[in-house]
Amino acid sequence: MYIELHFIQNFAPANLNRDDANNPKDCEFGGVRRARISSQCIKRAIRMAPVFAETTRVEIGQRTKRVVERLRKHMGAAKPEDEVNAVLFAFVPGFLGKLDKDGQRTAVLLYLSADEIENINNRLLKNWAELTDEKKRRDAVERLAKELVREFKNRTGAPDIALFGRMLAENPELNLDAACQVAHAISTHRVTMEMDFYTAVDDLNPDDTAGAGMMGFTGYNSACFYRYARLDWEQLVKNLEGDKELAHRAVEGFLRATVEAVPTGKQNSFAAQNPPSFLMAAVRDGGAAWSLANAFEKPVRAEREGGLVAPSVEAMDAYWGRLCTIYGTQSIKATAAVTLDGDLELTALKEAKVDNLDAWIEATLKPIREATA
Repeated sequence: MYIELHFIQNFAPANLNRDDANNPKDCEFGGVRRARISSQCIKRAIRMAPVFAETTRVEIGQRTKRVVERLRKHMGAAKPEDEVNAVLFAFVPGFLGKLDKDGQRTAVLLYLSADEIENINNRLLKNWAELTDEKKRRDAVERLAKELVREFKNRTGAPDIALFGRMLAENPELNLDAACQVAHAISTHRVTMEMDFYTAVDDLNPDDTAGAGMMGFTGYNSACFYRYARLDWEQLVKNLEGDKELAHRAVEGFLRATVEAVPTGKQNSFAAQNPPSFLMAAVRDGGAAWSLANAFEKPVRAEREGGLVAPSVEAMDAYWGRLCTIYGTQSIKATAAVTLDGDLELTALKEAKVDNLDAWIEATLKPIREATA
């Protein structure tokens, strides 16, 4: 079973996801420049959305270079500080990868769940005598590393790690295939970046002093985005070690968090907190995946005094209809669509329309619940 999500989301002026020049990310598609939000940015917004952990009832994993510090805090005052340092500075490089030049952090970011950290901590404490013996430490670290690799391999207890996967070049046996693909969001239309020149006033300037205390500029744009994601139910269950109950909560959490996910870039300056205007989900039992990005290969144009949302939804609806006509719908078990604006008319997706978010989530989850009952 696969769930494919297709969103239309219109943002007010913003700089949600910046490039190396501090400007909004963009790309070329259909021969014109488009606004873009990277998949990495979207995935972080999803897993960090409070509703995700609230729905799954599991603490999200943490991606960090500060594993030594995290384990040290986890141990608290249970062991002498000098012993803790000796053990951790031997174990972490032996299991997870070499340390950075500062000798405190790992050279790369590591993505671990709270359960995995707890498990590592317990194993270290259980084998403390060997690990604090300089003659036995090397062999003990090697043995523990092998045991933990066998225990962590191809599984996790954190739904976000199960969804988005994990890659560790220095210890590829800890890699985990992602159960979810997330596309870069692109604008459905041509976008031109704009610049905001700003100044700041020194509040303590004398009355006879003119001029700003500082000045600068920041790039921004306003765009209507198409967002796409695909979730593999079987891979998710596999990653969660067969825990279907947790997998069901993970899917619901993913659906709710994907709707609520808004990147945090420059939000204090722009406050572009705009929910999606159109949600569509398709549940498949096999078959080829369908991104609907090519619905916008020819960029949409704003209707006269009507904006970009309506023509974007219209283009997506029509493209979905053409795909269904040409390639068939044998593998499609369910579709669900919900529109924020009541005057958005659907044609191909007319029968899939539901009234609200909860009904959309229920219609999306129903085929999976029935298949796994």
